[in-house]
Amino acid sequence: MRQSKLFGKTLKQAPKDEVSINAILLTRAGFIDKLSAGIYTYLPLGLRVLNKIKNIVREEMNAIGGQEILMPALQPKELWEKTGRWTKPGKEVMFQLEDRSGKEYGLGWTHEEIITPLVKKIVSSYKDLPLYLYQIQDKFRDEPRAKSGLLRGLEFSMKDLYSFHTDEKDLEEYYQKALKAYQKVFKRCSLELLVTEASGGSFSKYSHEFQVLTPSGEDIIFYCQKCFYAQNKEIAKFKADDKCPKCKSGKMAEGKSIEVGNIFQLKTKYSSPFDLFYTDQNGKQKPVIMGCYGIGPSRVMGSVVEVHHDQQGIIWPKIIAPYQIHLLMLGSENELGKKAKTVYNKLLAQGLEILFDDRLDISAGQKFADSDLIGIPYRLVISNKTKDKVEVKRRNEKEVKLMEIKELFKKLTSEQSDK
Repeated sequence: MRQSKLFGKTLKQAPKDEVSINAILLTRAGFIDKLSAGIYTYLPLGLRVLNKIKNIVREEMNAIGGQEILMPALQPKELWEKTGRWTKPGKEVMFQLEDRSGKEYGLGWTHEEIITPLVKKIVSSYKDLPLYLYQIQDKFRDEPRAKSGLLRGLEFSMKDLYSFHTDEKDLEEYYQKALKAYQKVFKRCSLELLVTEASGGSFSKYSHEFQVLTPSGEDIIFYCQKCFYAQNKEIAKFKADDKCPKCKSGKMAEGKSIEVGNIFQLKTKYSSPFDLFYTDQNGKQKPVIMGCYGIGPSRVMGSVVEVHHDQQGIIWPKIIAPYQIHLLMLGSENELGKKAKTVYNKLLAQGLEILFDDRLDISAGQKFADSDLIGIPYRLVISNKTKDKVEVKRRNEKEVKLMEIKELFKKLTSEQSDK
């Protein structure tokens, strides 16, 4: 991609109406644009990152048997009345509206009320179970504190997986499988997290949140500094410096964190009101047992920026970076431009993802600043000073190397094949 044609521009100053690190850096670097509090447009750079995160999630959900579907965001009132959630918490968090005939709808902030009657149309026998369905879709929530960029929005991306089982034993086995899959997702996105026990609400003894420690987090958790057992402060019966209740030897610490995912054992919470039953091997009708598993790809994106940045800008992990290489041409067109274009085209031919800063009216200093702000893993520089070589620098390192073009191609294509 030639940067001269890229839709979106970098900003020297932080936007005045943003306070979170992720919103400031993503806006300044040209990844997102704020339409209103908690509502953002993903520009080309930002959409590339978001889609890469979604693809990682998709791969790991497919690996544990998930089948992808896409459900409506516009949801009829009567389905929510069956579970009693149209009024509470519906009135508190749901955008509710009427059409011209007076029929009432809500914009989905979750999809239990939609997927349960959907599955009822298909599942009737124990032979149809277990079943795992997921979607990646925008959700809507009337959020009173939409001041944290991508971490807390009125509209946000969510992957929700729902599992359907014949009994609680089968649910528990899949629940543990999903927990491990979630850990893989976050590891691939370069997020170190704590699997944190949280309240299971009215349908289960417990649930699990996936929390990333960061000073900018809105949640508070207690965690063992030795075995990393963790609980959300809302349910914790201990405090900082207490002995860990699990390993009995470590001390509990208190920290701020960002929740990037959660999983619940719903059991019959939603199958019962929708009469979702199956016929077992003995011909008896039994309720289907359910589980729910959520990840916010947009929140993951914001969390990565909160964790991986420095004074100059974002430092993207390679796997979700918008491009792998930022090629900078310093100086005027003519022979230098030909050399830069040759390198650009050869790298493209090797299947590498490149952002080529071919802008002619931008100073070298501004190009360097923009490159650091955008945060692509590799910066390559071609200038009169580099002569027949290319200047190479990793975004997360200070060392700058001069490399022969052939050596550079070999190194980058080798890394590409190891991805």
